[in-house]
Amino acid sequence: MEQIHYDRLQETIYHEVMDNGLQVYVLPKPTFKKTYATFATKYGSVDNHFRVGGGEETTVPDGIAHFLEHKMFEEPEGDIFATFASNGASANAFTSFDQTVYLFSATENIETNLSTLVDFVQRPYFTDENVEKEKGIIGQEIDMYADNPDWRVYFGLIEAMYSKHPVRIDIAGTVESISTITKETLYTCYNAFYHPSNMLLFVVGGVDPEKVFSLIRTNQKGKTYGEQGQIKRIFEDEPEQVATKRLESKLAVSMPKIMFGFKEKVEDLTGEASLKRDLITKLMLDLLVGSSTALYQKLYDEELISDSFGHEFNSSPQYAFSAMGGDTKDPELLLKRIKEEVDLILKSGFAEKDFERARKKKIGGYLRMLNSPESIAHEFTRYQFRGGDLFEVLPMYESITLAEVNERLQAHVNWEQLTVSLVVSP
Repeated sequence: MEQIHYDRLQETIYHEVMDNGLQVYVLPKPTFKKTYATFATKYGSVDNHFRVGGGEETTVPDGIAHFLEHKMFEEPEGDIFATFASNGASANAFTSFDQTVYLFSATENIETNLSTLVDFVQRPYFTDENVEKEKGIIGQEIDMYADNPDWRVYFGLIEAMYSKHPVRIDIAGTVESISTITKETLYTCYNAFYHPSNMLLFVVGGVDPEKVFSLIRTNQKGKTYGEQGQIKRIFEDEPEQVATKRLESKLAVSMPKIMFGFKEKVEDLTGEASLKRDLITKLMLDLLVGSSTALYQKLYDEELISDSFGHEFNSSPQYAFSAMGGDTKDPELLLKRIKEEVDLILKSGFAEKDFERARKKKIGGYLRMLNSPESIAHEFTRYQFRGGDLFEVLPMYESITLAEVNERLQAHVNWEQLTVSLVVSP
């Protein structure tokens, strides 16, 4: 068992790699009443074309990672949620572009719930009957999201940006794509991506690290896993330019919704380089269109935006893009005003005082996040899967300079790479 100390944050995290390759991390928080655990696999919606070791290339239907997540909760005896509930735990799961996470939170019976979490994820149960039944359930979920304006405007933006990369496809897939899923394809994906060597268990809360590791060691020794070859994810070459400049959807909305952002060229960044780019870019976007900026206040005073307006930056080694937007009464005027004001900022750059204020705000938000077991678990896992370390964010924020942020502004804001997604009333 390895101990990793972070003196600045006064945190100690415990780490061990099980014999089968499973990474286990424990962050004891004696003052926390709640314990939160996540069991995650580095497998998301974009992983639909792959090869394991020297095996053949495999292509699977869009939405299968999300479908698999749903099916993992079903067992011969019934639904695993009831088992968690009987031991005082609340369980859930989610699938993103690049990971699938199973989780529980509880204030009691931690070891029992931890065993349940690890066991059910490592015990798949797929049948022809339960797979067919799930297609109807997920089909309804897909239809529901298709009628959600916020969901439509966001995925409309990504679809408009990317012409080849599967990030452009809804995480749940389509009704047509999931109709081709079989129990055999589910087992193929499970065996490829749910091997312990591709997974990470994280536990945070009022726990004894040695007891957790002892429990997991014993649990894993009772299971047999063969050697797992390296997973190679295969992606088509994505053109540098956007797929289309504008995509418009029609839904019954009281006010138009807009999302716009910039598509970046693939840089294949991982580890510390990827983490630093993300932090600099998010800081840059805060300085550009954050709620405390002069631009935000101008647009708010002109009643072109409301407090629904927000921004984010999403990236992986194969894609990177910003997304900004919200409700607006006049999308065209908003875009015009954004371009006018951003062009002025491009000429002048950000001011030192604004940079320092925004950086302090980011650091404050990061430190507050460390009081949330849920946020710690999810962010820690996300950073680890990308070769980074959540607990190195503070010194990295402190090392960022104004020159780096201004340079990032110039690199990211390229009007030729701007894409707009709209949802308007019919």
